[in-house]
Amino acid sequence: MGYEKYFSEEHNIFRQQVRNFVEKELAPHAEEWEEAGLFPREVFKKMGDLGFLGLRYPEQWGGSEGDYWYTVVFNEELPRCLSAGVALGIMVQTDMCTPAIVAHGTDEQKEEFLAPAIRGEKIGAICVSEPGAGSDVKALRTRAVKDGDYYVINGSKTFITNGTRADWLTMAVKTDPDAGYGGISMFLFPTDTPGFSVTRKLDKLGNRASDTAELAFDDCRVHKKYLLGEENKGFYYIMEGFQFERLAGAVGIVAGAQLLLDKTIEYCRTREVFNKPVSRHQANAHLIADLATELEAAKALVYHCADMVNKGENAIREVSMCKLFTGELACKVADRCVQLHGGYGYMEEYYAARAFRDTKLGTIGGGSSEVMRDIIARMMQL
Repeated sequence: MGYEKYFSEEHNIFRQQVRNFVEKELAPHAEEWEEAGLFPREVFKKMGDLGFLGLRYPEQWGGSEGDYWYTVVFNEELPRCLSAGVALGIMVQTDMCTPAIVAHGTDEQKEEFLAPAIRGEKIGAICVSEPGAGSDVKALRTRAVKDGDYYVINGSKTFITNGTRADWLTMAVKTDPDAGYGGISMFLFPTDTPGFSVTRKLDKLGNRASDTAELAFDDCRVHKKYLLGEENKGFYYIMEGFQFERLAGAVGIVAGAQLLLDKTIEYCRTREVFNKPVSRHQANAHLIADLATELEAAKALVYHCADMVNKGENAIREVSMCKLFTGELACKVADRCVQLHGGYGYMEEYYAARAFRDTKLGTIGGGSSEVMRDIIARMMQL
């Protein structure tokens, strides 16, 4: 509906390539990977071989140097794998743990971490949240104390997607505990560092095909060459990265909600109640019309934000609005779609049940809805 202007023929060809891969190589395994609680490491390698993991990144490191609309296409097609956990694990690689390396990493760091991440040979994780600090980044307690050419890191992290098998972490730590936001630094942390351990794989409500972990750091000595960017500038790098993380998430959230609604409409057209299809009952038809309308509005907001980011504009306010609106709307769509399925919507054999569980993360991960409202209010000078 007027969005054609954003996509070239090359974008459309790429969309079909991603869709073919996702539907043929990933979707058939969704149930298996959900039950296993993990999808195979080889998925990263296959996607790397196809050039899917470095769409916006420099060719020097194996990327494609595409515009942001390639990221939009990719994240719109990922939900067709029918497992939000798989989509999340991949998105961490493409839009969460690597952007800061591109923006602030040294050539040596890019060679060691970015290039193999783009090839799908190394798996990364973004590592900010702790048992006592999530949205309140300044409350981080994991410490990095300088000792000659090394930093000694102690502390713990939690809710880390890809955490059980990550080869490295893009990690926020306190380097100056008395400086609040100004005392945070970012490190690229190799997980074969002595003293590092995965203390627990977390059992989640949804997104079950992705691994989420608690991590511990016990006197981990990390060379200063792994400091990402400047010391004590980590908070600004985190905020910068959130713009990409939240927008990428919103793209996938809207696409996933639309996919769920489309599947629900198909069901409602074939399932009969009181001698006519569910969709022919006016109350249901009007409900579906409302959901379709709200999703169209959400897509317009997503594309507006994507256009701003693609032009290099500061979109923090708009992306925060986008994250808030799409996350809350997707939960509404999931709830109504389960209801439209009736008793079958409560059965795990139907996609609606899994989508209902998976969707809730959109209002929590990457900054909760409450935090988004706070950011928007501050930027409105309220």
